[in-house]
Amino acid sequence: MKPEPITIAKLRKRYHKEICTRILGSRSGVPNLADISSKTSKILAIGMVKRLGFPLCNDPPVGQTVGTLFAEITMDFLNNCFKLLSHIRPGEWVFSASQASVGIAAFEQYEHLADLATVLKIHKDLAATLGVDYIIKPDIVIGRQPLADNEINVSWNILGDKDISTLTPLRENNYDHPKPILHASISCKWTIRSDRSQNTRTEALNLIRNRKGKTPHICSVTAEPMPTRLASLAMGTGDIDCVYHMALPELAASVRESKNEDQEDMLITLIKGKRLRDITDLPFDLAS
Repeated sequence: MKPEPITIAKLRKRYHKEICTRILGSRSGVPNLADISSKTSKILAIGMVKRLGFPLCNDPPVGQTVGTLFAEITMDFLNNCFKLLSHIRPGEWVFSASQASVGIAAFEQYEHLADLATVLKIHKDLAATLGVDYIIKPDIVIGRQPLADNEINVSWNILGDKDISTLTPLRENNYDHPKPILHASISCKWTIRSDRSQNTRTEALNLIRNRKGKTPHICSVTAEPMPTRLASLAMGTGDIDCVYHMALPELAASVRESKNEDQEDMLITLIKGKRLRDITDLPFDLAS
Protein backbone atom coordinates (compact mmCIF):
# COMPACT_ATOMS: atom_id res chain seq x y z
CA MET A 1 0.00 0.00 0.00
CA LYS A 2 1.27 3.44 -0.98
CA PRO A 3 2.05 5.72 1.99
CA GLU A 4 -0.10 8.81 2.24
CA PRO A 5 1.66 11.89 0.88
CA ILE A 6 3.09 14.44 3.30
CA THR A 7 0.99 17.60 3.50
CA ILE A 8 1.49 20.96 5.18
CA ALA A 9 -1.48 20.13 7.42
CA LYS A 10 0.31 16.99 8.63
CA LEU A 11 3.57 18.88 9.12
CA ARG A 12 1.68 21.45 11.20
CA LYS A 13 0.36 18.74 13.53
CA ARG A 14 3.84 17.25 13.79
CA TYR A 15 5.19 20.72 14.58
CA HIS A 16 2.70 21.22 17.40
CA LYS A 17 3.29 17.75 18.79
CA GLU A 18 7.04 18.41 18.87
CA ILE A 19 6.52 21.72 20.66
CA CYS A 20 4.21 20.12 23.23
CA THR A 21 6.61 17.21 23.78
CA ARG A 22 9.79 19.26 24.11
CA ILE A 23 8.83 22.80 25.23
CA LEU A 24 5.23 23.40 26.25
CA GLY A 25 4.56 22.42 29.84
CA SER A 26 2.61 23.46 32.90
CA ARG A 27 3.73 24.87 36.23
CA SER A 28 1.09 25.01 38.98
CA GLY A 29 -1.57 24.59 36.32
CA VAL A 30 -0.30 27.49 34.18
CA PRO A 31 1.19 26.85 30.70
CA ASN A 32 4.76 28.12 30.40
CA LEU A 33 3.84 30.44 27.51
CA ALA A 34 1.56 32.49 29.80
CA ASP A 35 2.49 35.52 31.87
CA ILE A 36 1.76 34.25 35.37
CA SER A 37 0.96 37.80 36.54
CA SER A 38 -1.78 38.27 33.91
CA LYS A 39 -5.18 36.59 34.30
CA THR A 40 -5.97 37.18 30.61
CA SER A 41 -2.69 35.64 29.49
CA LYS A 42 -3.33 32.54 31.58
CA ILE A 43 -6.88 32.11 30.24
CA LEU A 44 -5.78 32.44 26.61
CA ALA A 45 -2.79 30.13 27.07
CA ILE A 46 -4.92 27.43 28.68
CA GLY A 47 -7.42 27.71 25.81
CA MET A 48 -4.62 27.33 23.23
CA VAL A 49 -3.16 24.28 24.98
CA LYS A 50 -6.60 22.64 25.14
CA ARG A 51 -7.04 23.07 21.39
CA LEU A 52 -3.57 21.83 20.46
CA GLY A 53 -4.59 18.54 22.04
CA PHE A 54 -1.19 16.92 22.61
CA PRO A 55 0.32 15.72 25.91
CA LEU A 56 2.59 18.36 27.43
CA CYS A 57 6.24 18.20 28.40
CA ASN A 58 6.64 16.78 31.94
CA ASP A 59 9.76 18.81 32.66
CA PRO A 60 9.58 21.95 30.48
CA PRO A 61 12.88 23.75 29.78
CA VAL A 62 13.64 27.18 31.18
CA GLY A 63 15.68 30.21 30.21
CA GLN A 64 17.44 30.41 26.86
CA THR A 65 16.89 26.70 26.22
CA VAL A 66 13.22 27.45 25.45
CA GLY A 67 14.11 29.92 22.70
CA THR A 68 16.79 27.65 21.24
CA LEU A 69 14.43 24.67 21.03
CA PHE A 70 11.61 26.80 19.61
CA ALA A 71 13.92 28.07 16.85
CA GLU A 72 15.18 24.56 16.00
CA ILE A 73 11.69 23.03 15.84
CA THR A 74 10.36 25.95 13.80
CA MET A 75 13.30 25.74 11.39
CA ASP A 76 12.67 22.01 10.80
CA PHE A 77 8.99 22.71 10.10
CA LEU A 78 9.78 25.48 7.61
CA ASN A 79 12.47 23.40 5.89
CA ASN A 80 10.09 20.47 5.43
CA CYS A 81 7.30 22.74 4.15
CA PHE A 82 9.66 24.51 1.75
CA LYS A 83 10.62 21.17 0.22
CA LEU A 84 6.96 20.64 -0.67
CA LEU A 85 7.02 23.98 -2.50
CA SER A 86 10.14 23.28 -4.57
CA HIS A 87 8.06 23.40 -7.77
CA ILE A 88 7.04 26.96 -6.85
CA ARG A 89 10.45 28.15 -5.60
CA PRO A 90 13.24 25.97 -7.00
CA GLY A 91 16.85 26.31 -5.91
CA GLU A 92 19.36 24.98 -3.41
CA TRP A 93 18.38 26.32 0.00
CA VAL A 94 20.28 26.36 3.28
CA PHE A 95 18.33 26.44 6.57
CA SER A 96 20.16 27.12 9.80
CA ALA A 97 19.31 27.86 13.42
CA SER A 98 22.91 27.95 14.62
CA GLN A 99 24.27 31.33 13.54
CA ALA A 100 25.88 32.16 16.90
CA SER A 101 29.42 32.07 15.54
CA VAL A 102 29.11 33.52 12.02
CA GLY A 103 26.03 35.73 11.95
CA ILE A 104 24.82 37.40 8.77
CA ALA A 105 28.38 38.12 7.58
CA ALA A 106 28.32 34.58 6.15
CA PHE A 107 25.92 35.84 3.46
CA GLU A 108 26.63 37.79 0.31
CA GLN A 109 24.71 40.98 1.17
CA TYR A 110 26.49 41.32 4.52
CA GLU A 111 30.01 39.94 4.03
CA HIS A 112 31.44 43.48 4.35
CA LEU A 113 30.31 43.53 8.00
CA ALA A 114 32.99 40.99 8.92
CA ASP A 115 35.66 43.52 7.87
CA LEU A 116 33.85 46.25 9.77
CA ALA A 117 33.70 44.11 12.91
CA THR A 118 37.46 43.51 12.69
CA VAL A 119 38.12 47.25 12.44
CA LEU A 120 35.85 47.97 15.42
CA LYS A 121 37.70 45.42 17.56
CA ILE A 122 40.98 47.18 16.84
CA HIS A 123 39.65 50.73 17.22
CA LYS A 124 37.68 50.64 20.46
CA ASP A 125 37.02 54.38 20.35
CA LEU A 126 35.30 54.00 16.97
CA ALA A 127 33.19 51.14 18.31
CA ALA A 128 32.10 53.32 21.24
CA THR A 129 31.14 56.11 18.85
CA LEU A 130 29.08 53.94 16.52
CA GLY A 131 27.56 51.93 19.36
CA VAL A 132 26.13 49.24 17.06
CA ASP A 133 26.65 45.49 16.90
CA TYR A 134 26.70 44.99 13.15
CA ILE A 135 27.07 41.20 13.13
CA ILE A 136 23.42 40.29 13.67
CA LYS A 137 22.76 36.68 14.64
CA PRO A 138 19.17 35.79 13.71
CA ASP A 139 17.41 32.81 15.29
CA ILE A 140 16.79 31.24 11.86
CA VAL A 141 18.35 32.10 8.52
CA ILE A 142 17.50 30.81 5.06
CA GLY A 143 20.04 31.24 2.30
CA ARG A 144 20.08 30.44 -1.39
CA GLN A 145 23.20 28.99 -2.95
CA PRO A 146 24.38 30.69 -6.17
CA LEU A 147 24.05 28.80 -9.44
CA ALA A 148 26.82 27.35 -11.57
CA ASP A 149 26.71 28.22 -15.27
CA ASN A 150 25.74 24.66 -16.21
CA GLU A 151 22.67 25.03 -13.96
CA ILE A 152 21.75 28.35 -15.55
CA ASN A 153 22.24 26.93 -19.04
CA VAL A 154 20.52 23.61 -18.31
CA SER A 155 18.08 23.87 -21.25
CA TRP A 156 20.20 25.91 -23.65
CA ASN A 157 22.93 28.53 -23.48
CA ILE A 158 20.84 31.25 -21.85
CA LEU A 159 23.84 33.44 -21.08
CA GLY A 160 25.15 33.36 -24.63
CA ASP A 161 28.50 34.79 -23.55
CA LYS A 162 30.65 34.27 -20.44
CA ASP A 163 31.14 38.05 -20.15
CA ILE A 164 27.42 38.61 -19.62
CA SER A 165 25.84 39.18 -16.15
CA THR A 166 29.23 39.32 -14.46
CA LEU A 167 28.21 41.13 -11.25
CA THR A 168 25.13 39.29 -10.00
CA PRO A 169 25.72 37.18 -6.86
CA LEU A 170 23.29 34.52 -8.12
CA ARG A 171 25.89 33.45 -10.70
CA GLU A 172 28.53 31.34 -8.92
CA ASN A 173 31.18 31.90 -11.61
CA ASN A 174 31.29 35.63 -10.82
CA TYR A 175 33.19 35.09 -7.54
CA ASP A 176 36.28 33.21 -6.40
CA HIS A 177 34.60 32.46 -3.08
CA PRO A 178 30.83 32.70 -3.66
CA LYS A 179 28.60 33.05 -0.61
CA PRO A 180 24.94 32.13 -0.19
CA ILE A 181 22.41 34.94 -0.59
CA LEU A 182 20.40 35.67 2.55
CA HIS A 183 16.79 34.94 1.61
CA ALA A 184 15.16 35.26 5.04
CA SER A 185 15.94 36.25 8.60
CA ILE A 186 13.46 34.89 11.16
CA SER A 187 13.27 35.93 14.80
CA CYS A 188 11.71 33.34 17.12
CA LYS A 189 10.15 34.60 20.35
CA TRP A 190 8.42 32.04 22.57
CA THR A 191 6.64 34.96 24.28
CA ILE A 192 6.69 38.72 23.79
CA ARG A 193 7.63 41.40 26.28
CA SER A 194 8.23 45.05 25.37
CA ASP A 195 12.03 44.72 25.48
CA ARG A 196 11.98 41.66 23.21
CA SER A 197 9.79 43.35 20.60
CA GLN A 198 12.15 46.33 20.58
CA ASN A 199 15.16 44.05 20.08
CA THR A 200 13.44 42.37 17.14
CA ARG A 201 12.67 45.72 15.49
CA THR A 202 16.24 46.96 16.00
CA GLU A 203 17.60 43.77 14.43
CA ALA A 204 15.24 44.18 11.47
CA LEU A 205 16.29 47.79 10.87
CA ASN A 206 19.96 46.81 10.98
CA LEU A 207 19.32 44.15 8.35
CA ILE A 208 17.68 46.73 6.10
CA ARG A 209 20.24 49.50 6.59
CA ASN A 210 23.44 47.48 6.46
CA ARG A 211 22.80 45.33 3.40
CA LYS A 212 24.54 45.55 0.04
CA GLY A 213 21.98 44.16 -2.38
CA LYS A 214 18.49 42.78 -1.91
CA THR A 215 16.65 42.93 1.41
CA PRO A 216 15.86 39.48 2.80
CA HIS A 217 12.45 38.50 4.13
CA ILE A 218 12.39 39.73 7.74
CA CYS A 219 9.76 38.17 9.98
CA SER A 220 9.05 36.88 13.45
CA VAL A 221 7.48 33.68 14.81
CA THR A 222 5.97 33.54 18.28
CA ALA A 223 3.71 31.54 20.61
CA GLU A 224 2.59 34.62 22.59
CA PRO A 225 -1.08 34.20 23.64
CA MET A 226 -2.08 37.88 24.16
CA PRO A 227 -3.07 39.86 21.03
CA THR A 228 -2.25 43.19 22.73
CA ARG A 229 1.32 41.97 23.21
CA LEU A 230 1.46 40.62 19.67
CA ALA A 231 0.55 44.15 18.59
CA SER A 232 3.75 45.55 20.13
CA LEU A 233 5.67 43.61 17.50
CA ALA A 234 3.15 43.31 14.65
CA MET A 235 1.72 46.83 14.40
CA GLY A 236 3.28 49.21 11.90
CA THR A 237 5.25 48.61 8.71
CA GLY A 238 8.71 49.29 7.40
CA ASP A 239 10.82 46.91 9.46
CA ILE A 240 9.23 43.47 9.91
CA ASP A 241 7.36 41.89 6.97
CA CYS A 242 4.85 40.13 9.20
CA VAL A 243 4.46 38.26 12.51
CA TYR A 244 3.54 34.56 12.35
CA HIS A 245 1.85 32.75 15.21
CA MET A 246 2.64 29.10 15.86
CA ALA A 247 -1.10 28.33 16.28
CA LEU A 248 -3.25 31.23 15.07
CA PRO A 249 -6.61 29.42 14.63
CA GLU A 250 -6.24 27.89 18.09
CA LEU A 251 -5.42 31.30 19.55
CA ALA A 252 -8.36 32.93 17.75
CA ALA A 253 -10.77 30.30 19.13
CA SER A 254 -9.37 30.80 22.62
CA VAL A 255 -9.78 34.59 22.36
CA ARG A 256 -13.41 34.22 21.20
CA GLU A 257 -14.13 31.84 24.06
CA SER A 258 -12.68 34.29 26.60
CA LYS A 259 -15.18 36.97 25.51
CA ASN A 260 -12.51 39.60 26.09
CA GLU A 261 -13.54 42.33 23.64
CA ASP A 262 -10.26 44.25 23.82
CA GLN A 263 -8.20 41.17 22.96
CA GLU A 264 -10.65 40.07 20.25
CA ASP A 265 -10.75 43.52 18.62
CA MET A 266 -6.96 43.66 18.58
CA LEU A 267 -6.65 40.17 17.08
CA ILE A 268 -9.11 41.07 14.31
CA THR A 269 -7.21 44.30 13.63
CA LEU A 270 -3.89 42.46 13.31
CA ILE A 271 -5.26 39.75 11.02
CA LYS A 272 -7.33 42.03 8.78
CA GLY A 273 -4.48 44.53 8.71
CA LYS A 274 -2.20 41.81 7.29
CA ARG A 275 0.20 42.02 10.22
CA LEU A 276 -0.45 38.58 11.77
CA ARG A 277 -0.62 35.17 10.05
CA ASP A 278 -0.44 31.50 10.91
CA ILE A 279 2.85 29.58 10.79
CA THR A 280 1.58 27.68 7.72
CA ASP A 281 1.39 30.94 5.76
CA LEU A 282 5.10 31.57 6.22
CA PRO A 283 6.45 28.92 3.77
CA PHE A 284 4.24 30.37 1.02
CA ASP A 285 5.31 33.92 1.83
CA LEU A 286 8.94 32.81 1.69
CA ALA A 287 8.26 31.24 -1.71
CA SER A 288 6.79 34.44 -3.11
